[in-house]
Amino acid sequence: MKSWPSCVVFFCLAGAGYAVQAAEVSADAARLIATVDAMDVQHHWPAGEHVDWQTGVPDGKPEPAEGKHTHCSAFVAAAAKGLGVYILRPPEHGQILLANAQYDWLESAGAGRGWRSLTDGAQAQLAANRGELVVATYRNHRDNKPGHIAIVRPSGKPLRDIIQEGPQITQAGGSNYTSTSLKHGFAGHPAAWAHQEVRYYAHAVTWATGLPSPRR
Repeated sequence: MKSWPSCVVFFCLAGAGYAVQAAEVSADAARLIATVDAMDVQHHWPAGEHVDWQTGVPDGKPEPAEGKHTHCSAFVAAAAKGLGVYILRPPEHGQILLANAQYDWLESAGAGRGWRSLTDGAQAQLAANRGELVVATYRNHRDNKPGHIAIVRPSGKPLRDIIQEGPQITQAGGSNYTSTSLKHGFAGHPAAWAHQEVRYYAHAVTWATGLPSPRR
């Protein structure tokens, strides 16, 4: 196999719509992530407890199924709702196995609600940096086991890091992170990263009067 100089590889990537350095984080992206960060995911949507899906606060209700339940999909749904964007959420679907259902919904019905599919993590990072709401989603191969979903976080990380570890994300899950790499956040689902089974979707955010201000 012919080996291409790194400068040629980077030139080809740039010609395909990528840049060696991720695009600057726009003002809209900064506003979006401030809204998401104000949800304080590290102290809400705790694994193993039943929560109010919109606030992430434990409500004391028993879980209706066995296992240590996590709330990645509820957190994404709550964030999207706060930004004026629809993604499958309660009451249209319960919190159990919601991430798998969101994956299927995005694939089949998302385009009709303003979502568009992205090709990879580099495109996802660029879209997030422009101020779009971007999600990374993985469907478990088994219908009775949970998948995973997270918000792609605006970040200036370079392309080489995106290739090695994926874009930055904010997530609830077995562990909640304000900021981590996709590879780390999805580690509980080895096929997601190793087999490149993560799918990315983006939705424009309209900063209209009436959208909630970030919580302080």
